[in-house]
Amino acid sequence: MTDRINSFVVVLEKDIRDDDFETIRQSVLLMRGVLTVKTNVTTPDDLVAQERAKYDLRRKIGDILWKE
Repeated sequence: MTDRINSFVVVLEKDIRDDDFETIRQSVLLMRGVLTVKTNVTTPDDLVAQERAKYDLRRKIGDILWKE
């Protein structure tokens, strides 16, 4: 028996303007089986999460490179 998929999430490589996104949204809506395309607006929380992830990665790389 196979699983049934009811939705999926697409993550963009970088933030884009909402008017630039409209072309992408219209294209995805043309795909068979697509009912809706919803957007997720960037918030300050996103920036905080990105900066924390960068910090953690830099710290881990530093630990590897300058291991005592």
